[in-house]
Amino acid sequence: MNEDSLMHAPDFVIKPRSHTVWEKQSVRLHCTVSGWPDPRVVWYKNNVAIDPLSNAGKYKIESRYSVHSLEINKCDFDDTAQYRVSAMNSKGEQSVFASVVVKRFKGEVDESLPSPRHGPVSEYGINFQTHIVDTFGVSFGREGETMSLGCTVIIYPALHRYQPEVQWYRDDVLLCPSKWNHMCWSGDRATLTFTHLNKEDEGLYTLRVTTKSGYETYSAYVFVRDAEAEVERAPGAPLDVRCLDANKDYIIVSWKQPAVDGGDSISGYFVDRCEVGTTHWIQCNETPVKFARFPVTGLVEGRSYMFRVRAVNANGMSRASRASEPVAAMDPADRARKRGTSAPWTGQIIVTEEEPAEGIVPGRPLELQVTEATKNYVVLSWNPPGEKGLEGVMYYVEKCVSGTDSWQRVNTEIPVRSPRFALFDLAEGKSYSFRVRCCNSAGVGEPSDPTEATTVGDKLDIPSAPSKVVPTQNTDTSVVVSWEASREAKEMVGYYIEGSVVGSGAWEPCNNKPVNATRFICHGLTTGEKYVFRVRAVNAAGLSQFSPESEPVEVKAAIASPAPPFGISVLECVRDSMVLAWKQPSFIGGADITGYFLDYREVVDGVPEKWHEANTRAVSERAYRVSDLRENKKYQFQVRAANMAGVGIPSQPSDTFLCEEWTIAVPGPPHDLQVREVRSDSLVLLWKPPVYQGRDPVNGFYVDIKEAGAPQEAWRGVNTKATESAFIKITDVKEGESYVFRVRAQNYAGVGQVSAVTEPVVALTKPGTKEIVVDVDDNGVVSLNFECGDMTADSKFVWSKNYEEITDPSRLTLETKGNKSKAAFNTPAEEDVGIYSCLVTHTDGASSSYSLSEEELKRLLVISHDHKFPVIPLKSDLAVELLEKGKVRFWLQADKMTANGKVDYIFNDNAVSQGDKYKMNFDKNTGVIEMIMDCLTPADEGTFTFQLQDGKATNQSSLVLIGDVFKALQKESEFQMKEWVRKQGPHFIEYLSYEVTQECCVILKCKVGNMKKETSALWYKDGHQIKADDSLGFTEGVLKLEIAQISKKDSGVYEVVLKDDRGKDTSTLNLTDQGFKDLMNEVFSFIANSSTPLKITSTDEGVRLYTFVNFYNDLLQVTWHYKDSAIAFSDRVKSGVVGEQLWLQITEPTEKDTGKYAIEFHDGKAGLRRTVELSGQAFDDAFAEFKRLQAAAIAERSRARVAGGLPDVVTIQEGKALNLTCNISGDPLPEVTWLKNDREITSDDHCILSIASGKFASFTITAVNTMDSGKYSILVKNKYGTESGDFTLEIVEETPDFGTTSYSTDAEGNVVFGPNTPKEKMKTAVTGTKKQKRKESVTKTLPVEKAAAEPEACDPKQKGDAEVVAADRPLTAEQSEASEPPADTAEEPAAETHSI
Repeated sequence: MNEDSLMHAPDFVIKPRSHTVWEKQSVRLHCTVSGWPDPRVVWYKNNVAIDPLSNAGKYKIESRYSVHSLEINKCDFDDTAQYRVSAMNSKGEQSVFASVVVKRFKGEVDESLPSPRHGPVSEYGINFQTHIVDTFGVSFGREGETMSLGCTVIIYPALHRYQPEVQWYRDDVLLCPSKWNHMCWSGDRATLTFTHLNKEDEGLYTLRVTTKSGYETYSAYVFVRDAEAEVERAPGAPLDVRCLDANKDYIIVSWKQPAVDGGDSISGYFVDRCEVGTTHWIQCNETPVKFARFPVTGLVEGRSYMFRVRAVNANGMSRASRASEPVAAMDPADRARKRGTSAPWTGQIIVTEEEPAEGIVPGRPLELQVTEATKNYVVLSWNPPGEKGLEGVMYYVEKCVSGTDSWQRVNTEIPVRSPRFALFDLAEGKSYSFRVRCCNSAGVGEPSDPTEATTVGDKLDIPSAPSKVVPTQNTDTSVVVSWEASREAKEMVGYYIEGSVVGSGAWEPCNNKPVNATRFICHGLTTGEKYVFRVRAVNAAGLSQFSPESEPVEVKAAIASPAPPFGISVLECVRDSMVLAWKQPSFIGGADITGYFLDYREVVDGVPEKWHEANTRAVSERAYRVSDLRENKKYQFQVRAANMAGVGIPSQPSDTFLCEEWTIAVPGPPHDLQVREVRSDSLVLLWKPPVYQGRDPVNGFYVDIKEAGAPQEAWRGVNTKATESAFIKITDVKEGESYVFRVRAQNYAGVGQVSAVTEPVVALTKPGTKEIVVDVDDNGVVSLNFECGDMTADSKFVWSKNYEEITDPSRLTLETKGNKSKAAFNTPAEEDVGIYSCLVTHTDGASSSYSLSEEELKRLLVISHDHKFPVIPLKSDLAVELLEKGKVRFWLQADKMTANGKVDYIFNDNAVSQGDKYKMNFDKNTGVIEMIMDCLTPADEGTFTFQLQDGKATNQSSLVLIGDVFKALQKESEFQMKEWVRKQGPHFIEYLSYEVTQECCVILKCKVGNMKKETSALWYKDGHQIKADDSLGFTEGVLKLEIAQISKKDSGVYEVVLKDDRGKDTSTLNLTDQGFKDLMNEVFSFIANSSTPLKITSTDEGVRLYTFVNFYNDLLQVTWHYKDSAIAFSDRVKSGVVGEQLWLQITEPTEKDTGKYAIEFHDGKAGLRRTVELSGQAFDDAFAEFKRLQAAAIAERSRARVAGGLPDVVTIQEGKALNLTCNISGDPLPEVTWLKNDREITSDDHCILSIASGKFASFTITAVNTMDSGKYSILVKNKYGTESGDFTLEIVEETPDFGTTSYSTDAEGNVVFGPNTPKEKMKTAVTGTKKQKRKESVTKTLPVEKAAAEPEACDPKQKGDAEVVAADRPLTAEQSEASEPPADTAEEPAAETHSI
């Protein structure tokens, strides 16, 4: 190979970066240089070569592995310079530059910034350690907002009541509390709060915490953007308004121009003033001034003022700036006297007083000069005359155009009091000379010496544009911009930087407050975007032109060399070599680590010797075998990591290891433990097998876990059975807890050494964490997709299967776009089953995994097939339905179709189209597809098919209509057609049916429609009209026919006929045979459901079970059951119906009759049963009641009675014979006693008392007389009771004799005459119609129910016998007249009496 082809000039791969550091800090510049032959590198300071030997300890220069560095120790102000590094070889030379700026806190001397003192402090005897944590970052605010900056400060040890000194700085200037910012120290947290942000608050803020042991600082930049303009495209507000020179009657106000001009150049500024104590602002200048300084005149001496400034352009006025600090209009000498301090006390008070020189004209003013000249004004200043004691000196100012000798007094009306004066309204471009005269009450003095000719115009030029703008990568959101300063610029205020995304054309300010340096860090940029920058300078005269645009720079973190590795351990040891392992550095420098370099040194008697390189070529693995060691010697090791930026500093020396051969049977420790996929409930641990296998191969691993702060005893196993894989998913974690892990390998000899412990890992799902998502696209491609939101420009997606990186593209195709990566399966098969994971490099552990099982693969293959050959989903398959007039509708509904979808209609493999026979419709909004036919003919028998197509998706649905199915559909279609015709006239909406009401009435009803007044409705039964409904008066309604108490005679065929001029319709209901049975069964069902629960009652004959129904029908069939068997009725057990009561009578019940009784109602279906239990206490109570009623009935039948025969009143003529006979009964035969006026009488010849056959009691008076008048009673008595009968005998005067008459009375007291009585006199009441009064005796029986307590009616035969007996009894006409009725009969109606 030609060696010349490999040679090339030096090239700086990594350039040194500029740095700004605090005094006493160290700084390190480094770069990476490529070139062949190896270039010689020299460092320069301000173009002077640096010799480290000339200043020992100050500089340290290193060159190793193409990485070159310059370290400056303990920087001071002399180290602020431009540093150059030059690389040279035979092919050429190249140089690059970097700046170092050393900063100090303003207002402090060198001693105020000591280096932190180490060791005990004499005041406390301890050494304080200060740490600033929980810091604030680069912050962005807007004018008018509030903002707080805060840090937590940890001071160890923590002493009670010890207060460190906490200070805040802005741009190295100490801040004091004010109305704009408040400072707070809570004991462990320092806070700076801005109550109202202004652009003056923008800058680098530093928190400095000082203790007796030293100080710690933390800094971050705060950016303040302009508030929203009140007028669109108006400029931003000016800032930093100050008063430069204050005198008795004028003040010079200065300000800084804003960075934002609103798109149009600023035409000038207006200055406003406000007297302190008021809120009224007054504009000081009528026309805008362009110069950023303005003398304000017309002030009142001794008063204080505040000022503000507003910018104006062609679009409008800006917001006002923040008001200046108040300033008093007074002589500077007076102000100095007020601010001065008093003289030291000497013990004496000396009073001196100088008398004013009255009447003396002051001399000339001294040292007159033009201090400022612009095109708008000129400012003069001078010193008062040298004489002391002059009274009330004031000044007149005079001007003269150059080339003339004509002096004009400028302030003719009021002389000025201050030795300063501003002249306005001068002609721009003309030259003037000026002089001043003093005056007082004594007169006007001589003029001062005139000034040199001064041309009116801006003396201060706008600075030239900066140049050589160079952006440098800094972080993933910031860029360092440096530039060359404007040349020959005077009174520079600072620079404004603007940035723009390449191609956007929109420029945004990077700072809103001018910066004085030529280097600035632009924050708040978008990672990955490319920006260009430009700079312009600003002084009081205005803003310069923009510098040329910089080269584009991509926003990403700058590359640095990695931090040192750590955790060096031994994996294997033989006689002359050792295998070492280590952990990856915590900081890799923003670029992938390209390799590691390992050094070793021998340790002899505890003293380490010189380091030696173990490898000259970088190794990529974190394990390496160091050879050529000596057995039984001790060694230490150190490791350095390398990346594109170079080789980092070495790690701390490892522990001392003895080089001796391992002979143990168990395996060595696993190594390179990595934690991935950290979630709140799980994580994945990976490791590499041990290098030392032991006596047998490794056959498994055990994983241990414990909380990070737990003791060694807290280690516990994750898996009880060894896992063969070199990874494991751990789920035994709690959210927010920190854990550490270790792994042990095993072989047949046992479990080996534990691995190095991992760094603590917190089980917490980070915000924005994504998981791998499986997807099947429209082409059926199965893919795994992962998205990462925290990617950097150097991040890469690394896909693995079973946690081994995928390098074979035959199974998977990997594709990455932006922050998304996809792994697509080429031909998914069983060999693809496994765990797939994705790791994103250069992130904070962004990773995820997906387990593809056999079942999941099968599911995905089904979905893939469906996507490759898509089918239009159907909500419903092809169906048929009948419409009005018998039309036939074939339809289906697709789930989703686009506007491009189409349908083919097929009948028996032939396409049909729109026409007279077929009507098609496709609603693409609902997906409903239909085809309508007016009717079906035999030719329409066959198969109907709808074929759907939408893009490449297809589907079809068929319906077969043949045989009986087709015939039934055709028949139904014809029927529907007929129905439609029928409904054109009066018709039945609901045909004739019946309904049974709760009252068991049967209602025949039908619903009719399309009626009109002329429509008639005729009811027929068995062909005979039974009802006619005319003039119904409704269009739609219900016709009814009620059958109140249905019986067998109501069986028949019922028919309703509707008819009018439009036609007629008929409805028939067959209520014969089975139809009538069904109706009656429904009636029986209502009867059964209305029945009451079965109850038990007692009678004098036995026990009765009964239930009531609301309505009883003679056709109702019931069955009585005893112990679930039908009862065979007899004379002792009978059933019957009384009204709505159904009963079962058990005569003379016994214990054998106890048990469960039921009545079953038959309704042609399941029927209904009512049951009752006649046993136990229920039987005992019923039986006792039966016995009581039986005894009461016997007593009632056997007690003494007067059955009838006695009238209430008997009227008879005196001298007549009276014979009365009445029936008596009783068992035993009763005793009979007759009473007259309640006194017992006995039988004698005049009054004969007799009893015949034990049944008839006779009362006979042979010849009545007036003495016989009175109340007579018969009293009958036996052991069951007593009863009486009363009558009153009244005697009247004698009348002609009509013959002998006898009579008897019936049970109601009516007198029945004998055979000689004329017919018209027959059955004429002697005393009128009255009930016989009886006095009933009190029996000893208990009350009984109504039915049992009613006295039995007299036997009709006995009644007849009594009447005959009474009729046979003669009455003599000679009986005396009856007496007046007794007083106790007065309540009875008056009786009609007849003489006998």
